[in-house]
Amino acid sequence: MTTAQPTLRLSLVQFNPVVGEIASNARRILDFARKARDAQCDLVVFPELALTGYPPKDLLLQGGFIHAVLREARALAQRARELNITLVLGTPWPVGLDAHAALNPAVDLTSLTFDPARLHNSLLYAGPTPASSGVYHKRLLPTYDVFDEDRYFEPGSRARVIPVPIRGGPAVARVGLSICEDLWRGEDAGFAARYLSCPDPLLELLNPPDKTPGAQIIVNPSASPYRLGMGARQRALLSRVCRTHAVPVAAVNQVGANDELIFDGGACVYHPTNPTTSTPLAAHDAILTATGPLFDEALVVSDVFFAADAAAATREPIEVPDPLVQTTPEEQLFRALTLGVRDYCAKTGFKRVAIGLSGGIDSALTAVIAAAAMGSSNVVGLSMPSRYSSDGSKTDAAELAANLSMVMHTATIEPAFIEMNRVLAPIFANMPQDVTEENLQSRIRGTLLMAVSNKLGALVLTTGNKSEMAVGYATLYGDMNGGLAVLSDVTKQWVYRLSRWINANPARLNIPALSPAAMRTGPIPLASITKPPSAELRPDQKDQDTLPPYEILDEIIERYVEKRQAPSVIIAAMRASTDEATIRKVVRMIDLSEFKRKQAATGLKVTSVAFGSGRRMPIAQRWREDASPR
Repeated sequence: MTTAQPTLRLSLVQFNPVVGEIASNARRILDFARKARDAQCDLVVFPELALTGYPPKDLLLQGGFIHAVLREARALAQRARELNITLVLGTPWPVGLDAHAALNPAVDLTSLTFDPARLHNSLLYAGPTPASSGVYHKRLLPTYDVFDEDRYFEPGSRARVIPVPIRGGPAVARVGLSICEDLWRGEDAGFAARYLSCPDPLLELLNPPDKTPGAQIIVNPSASPYRLGMGARQRALLSRVCRTHAVPVAAVNQVGANDELIFDGGACVYHPTNPTTSTPLAAHDAILTATGPLFDEALVVSDVFFAADAAAATREPIEVPDPLVQTTPEEQLFRALTLGVRDYCAKTGFKRVAIGLSGGIDSALTAVIAAAAMGSSNVVGLSMPSRYSSDGSKTDAAELAANLSMVMHTATIEPAFIEMNRVLAPIFANMPQDVTEENLQSRIRGTLLMAVSNKLGALVLTTGNKSEMAVGYATLYGDMNGGLAVLSDVTKQWVYRLSRWINANPARLNIPALSPAAMRTGPIPLASITKPPSAELRPDQKDQDTLPPYEILDEIIERYVEKRQAPSVIIAAMRASTDEATIRKVVRMIDLSEFKRKQAATGLKVTSVAFGSGRRMPIAQRWREDASPR
């Protein structure tokens, strides 16, 4: 006799919260829960800290914040019972606070005693009955790169397997709860060693210490920031868990952007093949059976099946295409940066952006991203030529604006430059011109851009790339002026790579206002891509007058900043391509430019180590690898 396999209908919600907008987030969570109910789902799962948005940072310490969280959490638990669905969502939760009392409408929240400064990073689960509600507390708290969870949260200490009723029958699914790092254990980010002495939350879900039945499915809500290559590593980890333990795994990530961090969504469900206990674990494979889109909100519905009698499994999972594999790294990066700009503006209240258009590749790429994010009519370009600007740079800027159907104003800096030199002449008497006059041009341009920002209410997007930011090839209070640094984590080589992809795929940019010419050949003028890069602040200036070739520079930056290699290691590794003096010069430039980066605009993070909150280098420091004690 064959035992029928119960099927859990699961919905994973790629949710884009606004940090701190608790009531609005709760309303939207309820809207998605209703859609999941209408799709006949048994379980609806939202990302880590979905109620507050991730990362809430010091809002968690603000008076009244946690009380507002608890009010909305209680209301959502009540709504879940009315919808007859099990709801799982991320929320902060006070240490020691009894969940049944906090979620009981008959209990006055103000009567509950707890310390709002002692919190867990938790999952609220609320089922069809009051008895099926509670909280699970994240056990592994990441404290590396941009993560600082030890500052705000205390770790949980126990596994949590919850019963989820399945519609249409008496069957109940045993769902194991985990949050982000509980499952990753630092492997996806290269920090696995810090958890070697910690109990494995996954193993305790599958084999609970109290000897109760283990989980039949692992659910993992997360708020894992996007970076190049991270998605593939996480997919591989999820697949391995599914394959190794012969258990379905469902993961859902936050989507959207909050400040410097971008989240890609990308919900997925993995099923083991041959899911029976009679099959040796080594014979299992993992099949991707459901996925969500990248960089968009979505409700992903998946039927998850498992045997009531493990030996009676009769169904095989059906594999679905993976959008992560179907899109190129260039397209993923473009969509990530576009989302970063769109959400930063939407969540800070800006409806327009302004960009200085130099005719160069960096400003051109920034403008395309801005047009895709905001719409061409909401992007204002400002061309600010000087005596050193080539005719080609001026025409390239105009061609770009025409291709994007965006407004471009021209404001020459020559009169202001002449007047400032006149004012400074008595002070600089008998001194030759140098970088001072070059920076003065950049600072005039920065002032003009900020004036446009003030008058038009447009956020200034800075256009400097990671290669320039690394070595300080940017002017403080000049071209560094602005509110958001779109390319500050994109190296020069990636700027070219992404620009070529844009021109090869204009129909994929989602810019309705592209001109017919741009639809044929791409929006970025070919000359902007092919001409030697130059700041054009002195006659015949080229970037390579000061910097090594970008392929050399970018490798040094990757090794020193992202991989944190010592100069001696870099020298040994790059001996065939460059000399020791060049490497030491670049490393020195990176170290000395820290003061500039501390004053730079917030930059969108897309690599393992960006110049932002995840890299905390002192400004006043003199450590050098080759320094000898005195």
